[in-house]
This record gives sequence, C-alpha cells and structure tokens, in this order.
Amino acid sequence: MNRYFLLALLAVCIWGTASSQRNEYEYVQKGEFGISAGIAHYFGDLNTRARLNRPKPAAGIFFRKQFGNYVGLRVGAHFAQLGYSDVYSKNEYQRQRNLSFNSNIWEIAIQGDFNFFKFIPGNPDYGFTPYVTLGVGAFSYDPYALYNGKKEYLRPLGTEGQNTGYMGRKQYSTMAMCIPFGVGIKYNISERFNLNIEVCHRFTTTDYLDDVSTTYAGAGYGTDANNFPPGPNGQPTIAMLMQDRSYELDPLNPLGREGRQRGWSKQKDQYLMAEIGVSFNIISYRCPSN
Repeated sequence: MNRYFLLALLAVCIWGTASSQRNEYEYVQKGEFGISAGIAHYFGDLNTRARLNRPKPAAGIFFRKQFGNYVGLRVGAHFAQLGYSDVYSKNEYQRQRNLSFNSNIWEIAIQGDFNFFKFIPGNPDYGFTPYVTLGVGAFSYDPYALYNGKKEYLRPLGTEGQNTGYMGRKQYSTMAMCIPFGVGIKYNISERFNLNIEVCHRFTTTDYLDDVSTTYAGAGYGTDANNFPPGPNGQPTIAMLMQDRSYELDPLNPLGREGRQRGWSKQKDQYLMAEIGVSFNIISYRCPSN
C-alpha cells in the first residue's frame, strides 16, 4: 500500500515540476497552416455598379510565416467560381445586350499580413487582432456561357473578332495577375488553433474575365464587316450566335453592329472573396524576458 502511495506521490511531483517549468516559458508563434471557405463575387463589364447579388463559392489553403507578433508572410492558393448576367442589370442597354458568363478561378498569391495588435496564441491578453493584407498573385480563368443548355467556352470563339484579327485584336490569355488587398480579424481559440474572418478584393490585369471588353466586330448585318462568316448552308456559327445575344430578345433589332459598344476596356475586371478560416499554429517556447 505504501508503495502505491509513494508512486502516486512521485507522479504528482513530476507533473507539478513539468508544469512549473512550462509556465516559465512563453509561446512563440512561428507560423500557421490554414484552410478557408466562403463566397466570391465578380465586378466588371456585366456588373458595372458593383452589385453584390450573385455570390458563388470559394475555398483556399494557406501557410503563414510569422516575423514577430505583428507581421506575417502568407502563401495561399484559392479556387473560386465567378459569373454574372446582363439580366440582373438595371440598365436597359445591358439587359438588351443579354450577355452572360461563368468561370472557374485558380489562384496562387503571396501576401503580407500586418496585425494592428500584438498577437500571441495561448496568451489571453493578446488573443485577438484586426489586420490588413496586401500582396500579388496569378490566376487562371476560362469564361464560358450556356447555349441551349450546352457549355460553350468563349475564348476560342473570338467573340470580339480576335480570330480574324479584326482591328489587330488577338486572343487573350487565360492567365492574369492580381493584387489582393483586404482586411480581416483573427481570434485565438486555443494554443493550437485560430479563427479568422477576411474580406479581400482582387484588382486584376485583364478585362476579359467575362469575355467582354471593347466593341462589336460585326456579324454581317447590312454593310458590317463579316468577321463571323456563316457556316454550312449559310447557317450562323456558334461564334456568331455567342458574340451578340441581343437577337434572342429582339431578332429584328440586334445590337451587334460593327463598332457599337460591347464593353468598357478602360477598366479592368475585379473580384472579391469573403471567407472564414481556421488555422493550426506552429509554435515553440522561450524564456520570457524581464
């Protein structure tokens, strides 16, 4: 009996000594791995008034390296869906234009994160901070639209005359750069886990995220240049049908005459992501300073 009592007493002493030694150290956050999920929204030639009425899903993963309690460097990857249609516009011309698109976005970016407050996981006095983030990234996109229920990718069709070199136009790339800029808040749940909410806007280097940028190339209406020659038996090709869909609403008065405004090339397309994320801390211990 005494033997069991001595063993129990020894175990308590060892645990107490270890706890005492651990309390003499403070947590140091080296970095964190995380996942996020939320919504994405597009802004551009089909959504000129920055309306937030057609969000689509977004998800991401990231690794953040900490440099002290205020600054971190993040490497992240995202998948998002974007899309919009002229039917949601309050502008009469845009509704008559009747264009639409959807696209999957694959993005990778490097961002600097800057905390407003000192953030130390495991310390209840420093477990919350708002932050700002700024970086640079690259993403892929490939806009498509539905025609009679079938998915039609728009870039290969050259909807603004790219395939015939109209006015020197060439096919746009499916890759572009972006500049993420956003704000967020981060909250320490436990020694190992954090919760964050972030809204991050992306400025891009492309105006073809939605396949709309400049003017109509014309499709053989009257004296217009025939940049979309008809197919067999004089039937319109899918390229001709997708470059101007106003005929679906008013077959007798289509908009797509050569030189008429189709988009606004002076302003690049943009998109935004709003997400909730959970991250796992990579931590070490050190003796606190006096």
